[in-house]
Amino acid sequence: MRDWQQLALTLAREAVVLVTVHEVQGSGPREVGAWMAVTAAGLCAGTVGGGRLEFDGIAQARALLALGRIDEPVKRYPLGPSLGQCCGGVVWLRYELLSADQIPALRERLAPAPLGSVALFGGGHVGRAIVELLARLPLDLLWVDSRDEIFPADLPEQVRAEHSDPVQRAVADLAPGSLVLIMSFNHAEDLELVAACLARQRQRGDLPFIGLIGSKSKWASFRQRLEARGFTAAELAQVTSPIGLPGIAGKQPEVIAVAVAAQLLQRLDAAVE
Repeated sequence: MRDWQQLALTLAREAVVLVTVHEVQGSGPREVGAWMAVTAAGLCAGTVGGGRLEFDGIAQARALLALGRIDEPVKRYPLGPSLGQCCGGVVWLRYELLSADQIPALRERLAPAPLGSVALFGGGHVGRAIVELLARLPLDLLWVDSRDEIFPADLPEQVRAEHSDPVQRAVADLAPGSLVLIMSFNHAEDLELVAACLARQRQRGDLPFIGLIGSKSKWASFRQRLEARGFTAAELAQVTSPIGLPGIAGKQPEVIAVAVAAQLLQRLDAAVE
C-alpha cells in the first residue's frame, strides 16, 4: 500500500516512468504485474526484483524520461550471463510515461487486491506492533478495542479502528473469512472474545483462524472455563494459542508481530492453495 501512496504523491509533483513486469519465461525474481516507479532522480517506489535487472530497468526509465517519449514500450532481459543473475529465465519489462491525471486509474490498476481480512482485538503494545507491520501488507485490517482513546490518529487507509464496549459485540459483524487475533488489555475480555468467536463458528463456521495471545497455562485455564460453557473439544481445537510461528521465542512486541504476521501469511497462502 505504501508503494502506491508514494507513487501517487510523486506523480502529483513530477514525471514518472512506470516499469512493469510484462512477461516472465522460466524463473524470474518477480511475478507478472510487479512494478516500480522511476523519476529523473531514480527509483521512488516499488520493485521488480532488485539486482541487475532492476538496475538496468531504472537506467532505461531515466533515459526515457530524459527523452520525453517511449517508442518501444517493452524490452526483453535475459537473466543469464549478460545480467549476471542466475535466475535463468527471461523477463520482459514494460515502460510507461505517466501523468498526474492518470492517478485515479492507476489506483485501481496498481493498488494490490487484499489478501484477506484480519480482525485484531487489543490496542496495547503488541497490538500496535502487529498493526504497524500488517499495514504494510495488502490486507483489510479491523482494529477493535473497548477503550476509544487507544487508537492513534494517523491510521493507514486500509486500517479501520472501531470502539466496541463490550468488545465482544464486534465479533458478530466481522467480515466472513476474517482471521481473528485476540489480545485485549485483560483476560476477562479475552475470554469473552474467544467465546463469542466460537459461538459464531458454531452458527456460521466462517472464521478460519482464531488466535489468542498468551501462554499455554492461560489457554489451559480458558479451556476449562469454555468447556464449562458447553463448548466441545472439537470446537476448542479451532483456537490457536499461543499465537505466532513456533520456535520464535522473543517476547518483545516487534518480535511477536513478525511471528504472528508470518503465521497469518501461512494461513492465507494455504487458503489460496
